[in-house]
Amino acid sequence: MKLGSLLFTPVVKKLQERYGSRRQYERMVGSSATREDFTQFETEFLAERDSFYWASTSSSGWPYVQHRGGPPGFLKVVDDHTLAFADFSGNKQYITTGNLLTDNRVAMIFVDYPRQARLKVLGRADVFEGKDAAAWLDRVKVPGYKAVIERVYVIHVEAFDWNCQQHIVPRYTAEEIHAAVHAIEERVSALETENSRLRAELAAKKLSEIP
Repeated sequence: MKLGSLLFTPVVKKLQERYGSRRQYERMVGSSATREDFTQFETEFLAERDSFYWASTSSSGWPYVQHRGGPPGFLKVVDDHTLAFADFSGNKQYITTGNLLTDNRVAMIFVDYPRQARLKVLGRADVFEGKDAAAWLDRVKVPGYKAVIERVYVIHVEAFDWNCQQHIVPRYTAEEIHAAVHAIEERVSALETENSRLRAELAAKKLSEIP
């Protein structure tokens, strides 16, 4: 199911008509280029993420947005329309989990700040705990990561779309900055070593010239 058919309600369409974008989005909705399953591009993009935001809706009707994070690769692309990840032990509020037990619809947004890329995903989430989660544990574990897994979320994707890059400010993690400047750091270290060697040679030469 395409994202437009889920989100472009009659009111949204009227607003698009009022502000001149309806024809553009009508073409996009009907275009054969609009995909419903992840390609290799989306799969690789999602597998590299170390965080994302997702929204659920409470039984009182309020939306709730939550940040989820973990080591790169904690989000697993099960197939071209299914995602899964472990719910690591946290603050024990259980707001999202509670919301999903009454309304399993979720909206997710994934951002790659250095490349200024943003992917939106709509889906329905299953919550697996205890014995029900056993079949998923090995699939969502992150090697070397010691956090306790309380449950597993499995998201059945119904639609996705890429956002424009406008207003995504490039930001970098400490690891990304270190990787970018690693060559410079190595060069500086080599120059410092060479400088120390030359200073030592110069000092030794001066001592040898003393009568």
